[in-house]
Amino acid sequence: MESLESELDRARSLAVDDLADAIESIGFECTRCGACCKGYDPDSDGDAEQNESDSTDREPHTATVFPDEIRDLQAAGDYDWRDVARPMPYGLEGEDGAEGGETFEWALQTDACGDCTFYEESDDGTGHCGVHDDRPLICKTYPFSVALGGTSQPMGEAVDGEGMVRAHECEGLGRDISRSEAEELAAALKERAVRELEEAISVRENYVPADVDGVVVHDSEGQKHPDGTPIESEQG
Repeated sequence: MESLESELDRARSLAVDDLADAIESIGFECTRCGACCKGYDPDSDGDAEQNESDSTDREPHTATVFPDEIRDLQAAGDYDWRDVARPMPYGLEGEDGAEGGETFEWALQTDACGDCTFYEESDDGTGHCGVHDDRPLICKTYPFSVALGGTSQPMGEAVDGEGMVRAHECEGLGRDISRSEAEELAAALKERAVRELEEAISVRENYVPADVDGVVVHDSEGQKHPDGTPIESEQG
């Protein structure tokens, strides 16, 4: 397995034109179905039909968000940290991590149905993002990822691929995309891969077991409580 540093070098050397070629070859157009913003059925392999199930059958939406992206969203709508993000639940003990544990990422906050808290849906079923202009990189680049170790993969297995680009389940795949849109998406995809690896390396280098009760989130800035406040300030 390649080291995170080696994968970061590979991410930084990715050619946006090559990524755009791959995206153009696969094809994509957002249909505003909202599937990528909703809670999902873990047994459905991420397909669009997952959102037809009752909300009680769905697991909450999980989309990784960086600390600075959380602050950008806070500033965009005068939100509290918890309005925007929650500890990534994987590895935490108890319902919604209530009992405690350590996690290493933040996820976008969800509503009572497990959907992204910023997801809005019209009466005709057309979905849209309430913070579209400030949405995180994971949202800007869905349904694509790059085939590099240490980078996150959207929900669902990859269903198509071209070069370093992987495409995940989405009804918008296979549709025509303009060159300018492909290049914009490719640039965001490269940026996301670099940021994810930089974040992972910083988390590893800054990791210190936190001697506090409850949930601890380790990110590139240190150890935090679920409300985003640093733990170091209390341990002094």
